[in-house]
Amino acid sequence: MMLMRTDPFRELDRLTQQVFGTAARPAAMPMDAWQEDGEFVVAFDLPGVKLDSLDLNVERNVLTVRAERQDPTQPNVELVASERPRGVFSRQLILGDTLNTDNIKASYDQGVLTLRIPVAEKAKPRKIEIETQQQGQMQQIGT
Repeated sequence: MMLMRTDPFRELDRLTQQVFGTAARPAAMPMDAWQEDGEFVVAFDLPGVKLDSLDLNVERNVLTVRAERQDPTQPNVELVASERPRGVFSRQLILGDTLNTDNIKASYDQGVLTLRIPVAEKAKPRKIEIETQQQGQMQQIGT
């Protein structure tokens, strides 16, 4: 027979870390975001999440990502350790007006959901032509 002592504060700390995560290990959907070749790219780490449990929605300029990680336990199986968060996860990103939310592309590969959001044409830098009265010539100004 083995005697195990429980510390309620340690259990509370463990539960809090599972729900909210820590700075070193967030609980829900860690992500990276960057700009690349005229696109805004966001990558979410979702290991163990099946493709059919992912849901993406855009309403106005709010992007919502929902995912569900199922409980792997089966009948007659005793779970010995449980450190990976399970259940439904949701994350919202507020997208700026400079992004083209009508043309978002999503891909899912090896537990990473990658979204590519193009920068809107109106937000891209462009040259403005200035006309002069001298001989009807036009010159381009700017970079």
